[in-house]
Amino acid sequence: MSWIDIGHIDDIPARGARVLKTQLGCIGLFRTGDDRVFAVTNTCPHKGGPLSEGIVHGNKVTCPLHNSVFDLETGAGTDGYAIETYPVRVEDGRVLIDGDTLSRRSAA
Repeated sequence: MSWIDIGHIDDIPARGARVLKTQLGCIGLFRTGDDRVFAVTNTCPHKGGPLSEGIVHGNKVTCPLHNSVFDLETGAGTDGYAIETYPVRVEDGRVLIDGDTLSRRSAA
């Protein structure tokens, strides 16, 4: 894996999100109340809602448009839809995302 430093963990609010813009689309970066960080596709596959504007609870996010809940670890949704997840880790307070996975991401 080729890790890319994308910022400090404090750049993402606790129980909140930030958006990482890539050439192939936006990725939501989510921080849980216990400081775990997850990276997932930012767009809900059902209604196209911006997941980064949803409510973070535990390791899940609720879509702001239709209340579907997605697991930030697996990408599984409660309504049969799923979102893509990306490897991310935190080292010395810095958030790192796997650049190899981003380069293989589909533009669709």
